[in-house]
Amino acid sequence: MQDLENYKKEKLTINLVWANIIGILILIPIVVLFGLPYYLRNILEIDFKNIMDGLVPLDIAYGVLYGFGAMIFGIVLHELIHGITWAWFTKNGFKSIKFGVLWKMLTPYCHCKEPLKVSQYMIGAITPSIILGFIPSILAIFIGNLGLLIFGMFFTAAAAGDFLMINLIRKENKDDLVQDHPSEVGCYIYRKLEQ
Repeated sequence: MQDLENYKKEKLTINLVWANIIGILILIPIVVLFGLPYYLRNILEIDFKNIMDGLVPLDIAYGVLYGFGAMIFGIVLHELIHGITWAWFTKNGFKSIKFGVLWKMLTPYCHCKEPLKVSQYMIGAITPSIILGFIPSILAIFIGNLGLLIFGMFFTAAAAGDFLMINLIRKENKDDLVQDHPSEVGCYIYRKLEQ
């Protein structure tokens, strides 16, 4: 743990209800950003009759089960990516990482117990959205995989809280320290005092 004697501490938080609303609203630009190119590149080229001929109720049931399983796996992986990235920057590795669920809001979380530089924290916050959101969405456009597109768009939207955290600290000095708040959606900023 770093010596925080020469730092001024300030609490910054995000309203979890607001973060979930942003997560829903962010779907609009995500659909435009990834769904529209997917549609233009892939759907317009597909013969609609061939799709309907191959569609049977059993296919839909398997698709829903597969999709649900992929989402659960992705949620766990999202938090694990936070943990791996932040652990990389900590002195104590995974001993400084805690995983859990805020049951009131059914929101899983990854908590880093050790202060990180703002830039390191931001890298850990954005990494899941890149790996699980942006990359699968872009890949889906080029290979024409609708399931991968839905997965990528979902996990781009699921990173709404991460985007809000990044926005909350983006103007801070990149060498100041940030530490997850232990019980609220937010953090403590430790600004170095002038000497």
